[in-house]
Order: sequence, then structure tokens, then C-alpha cells
Amino acid sequence: MTTNATGGSPPPRQTGGTDPAPGGGATSPQDRPAPDARDSPEPDKADPAPTAGADPKPAGAEAEPPTGSGPTPAGADAEPAGSSATPGTPDPKPAGSGAKPAGADPKPGGTGAEPGEGGPAADEGRAGGGKGGATPGPAGAEVQPTGTTMEKAGATAAAAGEAGTPDRSGTRRTWKDKFRRSRAGQDGAGKGRSDGPAGDAEKEPAAEADPWTSFAPAPEPVPGRPARAVRATGRFLVHESTLAVLASLALAVGLTWPTLRYPLYTLPQDYWDPSLQAWQMAWSGHALRTNPGQLFQSNTFFPEPWSFAFSDMLLGYAPAGLLGSGPDAAVLRYNIMFVLAHAMATFGAYVLARQLGAGRIGSAVAGVSYTYAPWLLAQAGHLHIVSNGGIPLALAMLARGHGWSLRHGYRPERRRVGWAYAGWVVAAWQLSLGFGIGLVFAYVLALILLVAAVVWFWRRLRGVRRPFGRRLFVADLVGGLLFAAVGALLAVPYFKVAELHPNAERTLGDIGVYSPPASGFFTAPAESWIWGGLHEGARAALPWHPEMTLLPGFVLYALAAGGLFFSVWRLRHRLLMLAGVVVTMVLAMGTRFFDGTFTYAPLFEHLPGFNGLRTPGRMMLWTTLLLGLLAAGAVSAFARRVREISADRVPARPSPWLRAVTLLPLLLVLVEGLNDTPHPVVPEQPVAMRTVEGPLLVLPSGQNQDQPVMLWSTTRFQQVVNGGSGFTPKQLDDVRRVSAAFPDQTSVDYLRTLGVRNVVVLRDQIVGTPWEVTVDAPVEQLGITRQQVGNAVVFRL
Repeated sequence: MTTNATGGSPPPRQTGGTDPAPGGGATSPQDRPAPDARDSPEPDKADPAPTAGADPKPAGAEAEPPTGSGPTPAGADAEPAGSSATPGTPDPKPAGSGAKPAGADPKPGGTGAEPGEGGPAADEGRAGGGKGGATPGPAGAEVQPTGTTMEKAGATAAAAGEAGTPDRSGTRRTWKDKFRRSRAGQDGAGKGRSDGPAGDAEKEPAAEADPWTSFAPAPEPVPGRPARAVRATGRFLVHESTLAVLASLALAVGLTWPTLRYPLYTLPQDYWDPSLQAWQMAWSGHALRTNPGQLFQSNTFFPEPWSFAFSDMLLGYAPAGLLGSGPDAAVLRYNIMFVLAHAMATFGAYVLARQLGAGRIGSAVAGVSYTYAPWLLAQAGHLHIVSNGGIPLALAMLARGHGWSLRHGYRPERRRVGWAYAGWVVAAWQLSLGFGIGLVFAYVLALILLVAAVVWFWRRLRGVRRPFGRRLFVADLVGGLLFAAVGALLAVPYFKVAELHPNAERTLGDIGVYSPPASGFFTAPAESWIWGGLHEGARAALPWHPEMTLLPGFVLYALAAGGLFFSVWRLRHRLLMLAGVVVTMVLAMGTRFFDGTFTYAPLFEHLPGFNGLRTPGRMMLWTTLLLGLLAAGAVSAFARRVREISADRVPARPSPWLRAVTLLPLLLVLVEGLNDTPHPVVPEQPVAMRTVEGPLLVLPSGQNQDQPVMLWSTTRFQQVVNGGSGFTPKQLDDVRRVSAAFPDQTSVDYLRTLGVRNVVVLRDQIVGTPWEVTVDAPVEQLGITRQQVGNAVVFRL
């Protein structure tokens, strides 16, 4: 570094120009710094030395540092505003020199240089406290440049790129922003900038492209409508509810076999009550299709009114009765509904246990034990008892709608009003199948509503404004009214029947005939594949074993007992279930438990409808459900423990042996539910039943003989005097007594008085009866005719 000859500070120098000598001459080439290898090959052109009037600031004044640079040392010369080029922006006031702006330098050190680059000169400038500035020397010494003009421009560009420079719109852009713009084609030469006057506006891009998108994975193609439909179908098919429905159907087909082996010709258990119920479904469909106003005035028990309400009506199956006609269709319909009823019961109990908080295997145990309990095998001929799946399903829907479960309690965020409505609809449908089990279900729902109302008012008193929410309250109100309305409408014909037929009402003496002893809870029916033969002696000791063999399953007993001590349910919930089991078993004993004085008798005498129930043993349905829930808690806890043990394994899943042990309770319950139910062939419909007009009487007549006659009448639904139900009307008793001597004058006159026009005598059923002789006796003196039609004799009155 050389000092000035006068000993003062060197005069100001123009950046990018030649260094003037102290006497006004130019410095020698030896005194010039060597050009950086990164500079442009074009040599810098000398700028004229500024005069005193051309200096933008007074001599000795301190100039402002450029944007992003360090402070300018005292005594350093300030660069004119037009000579310090902003990276990437053309100089609006050219200094008249041929020097390239820093932004146009294609070499490193210009605008294209990354931060941290720019060569040694730039590094030195940064080390001196300013980015591209001069390094101050001692007082009176001449300040030498740290690099050429291009080096200074590169350093300035790097500094401005780090701190950002404002564009013409006033937005400060960093080197990263300018890199993105250049990648997007917005910051190239002659693009995205204006070469005209400074007032020309620069067009801003709508959105800046992210340079890293080039390295991103290719986006998935948007699936079309068919592909979306296929995916939705796949998700539906693998959903837990779908799999549960399919499994329930498969179990129903397998565990009721051979019901669907010959579905047009056989009926499960016997052809008496099943024939009656097959006729009920056919009649309800026929009435809805032809004359809905005469639904309760059926074609049987002529001329009795309200005859459709002589037993549980299965009105909920009326839509199925709209399909097909005749006895074959009725038998097929019954068998299909019989299997579907088992599937629905399994699915309903499964989803109830799941909603309450049990695991999948535990819920499967609850579903199978509830549907295929050994005592229910004796009810195979009673479709209105087997069709109980709506009870747990409705309870599950209502619990889901209210966001409630046993394990987690009440969770308001899980409330679903739609599920609450659906639960009430299913409950009303279950009630429409009959009051045999629907009546107790109605009282259970009423008890649940009472408890919910007490909780609601209690929470209101505690300061909660809307404990269950207004929408849920409205849903319960509407659903409860719907359920009550269905029950009231269905009760009207039964009240009419009770008024017209006082003998239809039960007495405590009738209840005593069907009340089982305590030994019945450990006795299996003859239809049980496992225990039927082993319990033959125990059944013989029961007065009426079809309604007194109430074994829910020894495996279920054991699992429920284990669930009292080891379970996912809380202790108080287990104790409540145990109390429910004890209460329902005591009620199922009827008058056998201390004559029912403090148990069944008060319900029979004071609760409406209980005096119409004949068999208290069907309360065992609720016992089985509660036992199944206790068993589900135990199995779920065991499965959870197995998962905890397997968490330390690699991979963290149970071994095949542990899985088999987990499934063992379910397999045992399934084996105990295997049946040995007979499937007799339904008597063939006589030809006369397809041709003879009504009203008619078919002989011989009796409870068991009349039920197939009801099934035969489904071809034409002509009026018949015959009928079988839970009770026998007095008039039908009189007809059977008088017609025992048919054909004679007394019976003919009596039948004409009732309006009977034809009598059909079945030859294959009169062996050993008085009709075996009188069927061929002369009838001319009686004023009637006789005609042989197939295997029957038709008397026209």
C-alpha cells in the first residue's frame, strides 16, 4: 500500500474506474491489482475521475452502506448511487462507462453465485466487516482496493442475495426467491423484468413454483367413478359389521341344518305350530295386498271376529308374506325366516356386546350363546320366540345413539341421533312380532327410560343445561311415542279378544302348570345334540318338559362365573349383571319360587298384559343375554391378556397356540349349541282344499289337526271353521263336539246355522274314528250331497 505524497488521505475513487495518481495521473499497471480469474474476460474501461461538483456527497462525509453490507469505515469513499449495481437489477443511471453491472456477470461472483462464494476478494471483504467494502488502513495511508470492480460487484451481489433486495413492486426477495423464479422461467434474461423506463410495472407471477417439486413423487392418478365404486365396495366387504353379518348367516345355516336341505317340504321340530306361523305370515301378506282393513279378521276360526289376534301375529314379517302364494311358498318362507331369525339374534347380541365394550371374540361368544343356548332348541317350533334378535340389536343401537357403553360410560361426543331413531324403529318392529317376549321387552325399555329420566333431572339440578342434548331428547321422545303407538295399536285386538273370550285370560293356576323347578335350569331338551340323551331321565321328572328344560349351557355358566372375577367390566357392572341373572331366573320359575307371592304373582296381577302370558320360563331369554355379557367380559379380558403377553414377541402377535386357546371358549359354546332337531315332512295339501269354496269345515278337527288345515288354506284363503292357537274358542269346541256324529241331522242343522256350506272329510285321517263308518252312510234324507275329490269326501250342505 502506498501513501499520498502530501501525507493526507487519498482522494475519492470511482468504483470500477482507474486509480488516479496523486498528481492527477493514472497509476502504473504494476500498481493495479491483478484481475480475478472469475472476472469477465472483457477488461474494465476507465471511468472519468469525478470532479468536486460531481461528488454526490460533500467531501469527507460518511456514505450510507449498501443494503446488507457492513458499516463503511471512516475516511472511505462513498460509491455514487448509480454505480453500485443491485444484483439482478439494471442500473437506472449508467455512469457512462462500459462496465457490466454485477447482475450481468455470468461468472461466479455475480448474481448467480451462491452465498459463501465470490472468491477470495469477497471473503476478505466479509472478514473486514463489510461485504465487498474496502479495508481501512492507517491514518494518512492510501486505501487500496481489495479486488477489481467485478470482485466488488460479486461481493455486493452475495451480500444483497443473503439479505434480500427489493424489486420494483417493493417486495424484498432473497437469492432463494430469485432462484425459484429463474427455475419457473420468470427471472431469465428479458423475462419478468422491464427494460423500459423505471415507471414500467413488472408483471408478477400468479404463483411461484417450488423447485423441490421436481424431486417429489408423482401424484396418484385420480380414480374414476368405477374405481371409486370398487374401492367403496371393498371397504364395505371388509368392514367388521359386514363380516359379522356374513358370519352370523353362515352359522345360522350350519347350526339350523337341515332346515334348508328340503325347505319346501319340511318344517323344524314339528308341523303343528310351525304350520300355524307359516299361515300367519301368508295371511298378513295376503291381507295387506288385498284388503288391509280386514287384517285382524282372518279366514280361520269362522265365524269368530278378531281371529288373527288369537296368538302372536308375527306382523313384522308381513312384507315377506307379500311374496309367493300357496302352502309350498308358505313353508319355504317359514324356513327362510327361521334361519334369518337365528342370524339376526347372533348379530344383535354381538353388536350389543361390542357397543358395551367387549372384544371381538368375547362378543362372538355372547352372540352364539344367546342364539344357540340349549334351552332355545326346544323352542324351534315357535318362531315368535326364536325371533328375538331385535331385542339386543335395538339396545345396541340406542346405546350407540346415546354415546354410552359399560367400559367408557357416557361420552357426549359420540352421540348419534340417527342411531337412536334406528334403535326405536327396531324396538317397535320387535314388538310387532308378538307380545310373548315383546311385552317383557317393553317393560325393560320403560325401566331404562325411567332411569335415564332420573339421571337427566339429576344432571339438570347439578347445573348441566342440556344433559343429553336437545336433538337426542327429541329423538327419544319421538321414538318412545312410536314404540308406544305400535304397542297400543297391537294391543287393541288382544283387548277385543279378551273381552269376547274370557277363557283366553290366564290364571295363576295356569301359570303353575308351566312353571319349572330349579332343576330345569340344569336340564337340556331332547333336541340338544350333546346333552339330549344324557338328560332323558331328568326330563322325565318334569311335568311339562318342552317348557321346563331351561339349560343355557354349562360352558356359558362356567364362563359367566369366571367373568365375575376376571373381566373387562367394572365390578359394579358385574354385580348388576349377576343381580339381573338371579332376578330373571326367579321370575322364570313362576309360582315355583315360594308360590310366586313376592315375585311373579305381583307382576301377573298388576302389570297390564302379564295375565296373557302362559309360560314364565321364557324369561330365560334375559338370563341368557346377561350370562352371555358376563362371559364376553371374561373372554375379552383373557384375549387382552394374551395380547399383552405377545407384545414382547417378534413379531408382536400371539402364537398359533395362544390364538387357539383364545378361540377355545367360542368353540365350546358352538359345540354345546349343536342340535338334533327333527324336521318332519309337512302333510300334503288335499286337492279339495284347492277347489272347494268356503265357509267349510275339515274333519277330523283338533288342535294339532287344524294347524295344517290353516296352512292348506293359503291357496285360496277361503273361510274355514278350523283353527289352532294358544286357546280354543268356545264355539269351536261346540263345533267339534256336535260334528263328532257327522253326517246326521243335528250336526247338519248346526253347521247350516253357522253358515258352513261344505264339509271335507279326510279319509287318510279318520281311521279309528266314528267317521270311518259314517263317511259312506246314505245322506239323501239329510238334503246334502257327497262327492269324492282326491283322497277326501266333500259334503255340500
